[in-house]
Amino acid sequence: MTMIEAIRDAHFVAMEQDDRVVVFGEDVGYFGGVFRCTQGLQERFGNHRCFDAPINESGIVGAAIGMAAYGLRPCVEIQFADYMYPAYDQIVSESARLRHRSAGDFTAPLVIRMPTGGGIFGGQTHSQSPEALFTHVAGLTTVVVSNPYDAKGLLIAAIEDEDPVVFLEPKRLYNGPFDGHHDKPIVPWSQHPLGEVPEGEYRVELGKARIHRPGSALTVLTYGTHVHVSEAAAEESGIDAEIIDLRTLVPLDVDTIVESVQKTGRCLIVHEATVTSGFGAELSAMVQERCFYNLEAPITRVCGWDTPYPHAHEWFYFPGPDRIADAMRKVVST
Repeated sequence: MTMIEAIRDAHFVAMEQDDRVVVFGEDVGYFGGVFRCTQGLQERFGNHRCFDAPINESGIVGAAIGMAAYGLRPCVEIQFADYMYPAYDQIVSESARLRHRSAGDFTAPLVIRMPTGGGIFGGQTHSQSPEALFTHVAGLTTVVVSNPYDAKGLLIAAIEDEDPVVFLEPKRLYNGPFDGHHDKPIVPWSQHPLGEVPEGEYRVELGKARIHRPGSALTVLTYGTHVHVSEAAAEESGIDAEIIDLRTLVPLDVDTIVESVQKTGRCLIVHEATVTSGFGAELSAMVQERCFYNLEAPITRVCGWDTPYPHAHEWFYFPGPDRIADAMRKVVST
């Protein structure tokens, strides 16, 4: 499956097994979503369980919180992560705090899906990576998926979770992994079994990272699109890098990270979002606090620039294999 098909299949599985699951958002019903992640749901389950909402992100999330509080399990789509800002107050002030504010009398078991990042030449209003804005908020789980298998298993687990989950889907990966310079797959699909997804029901545990590529020379902490771009950089540089796909940013799998950095003695952090106050800063602080005496080189970050996401020059902004490979060489030679 592609990631689109895996996400769609996760919806089908969740809605089949639990009639409390409802799906709504802009164009997700009849049209099947702008990226077709919900195609066929309305036809299968009816327009009372999969339906279109007005262009009102605050209203979409606010309604979902109310539904969740009285017993449903809504899974809503924000058409692009860039559009979530009108709903940010609902996400932060209402959904994240409902359990604590009500002393456990109410919970908000909802999922907020958002396509994130660049890759479609959408410019600054369709390419942002706002994951750090959610990781700062107590009460939210923040997920960034990197492959179809995880996308399906994590989405099913997120829908079943008792608290709100922000579920970020890199647009660049919807139809396969790409490198940072050319509009083509990192490797031919015939050689890359990334799309193998089991039929039926399964879950990927929230809060558990995955070692995407074992190695001993340095640890690369990344997520989403840059799991694959970092792999391409490791192959290009010939460096035996251990690449960790964080999968869930909050709660973070600290044990897997610390074990890897203690083994390699070096740490490179890669993400697409802007470098200043990006999630990489939190990762860097965490690694320094727990692995200081194991480090043989400074912790290094390769991230997006501190500028609005460009349109025509997207690949000059995007942290590609060349930039990451150069950083890998620098870290291991220090």
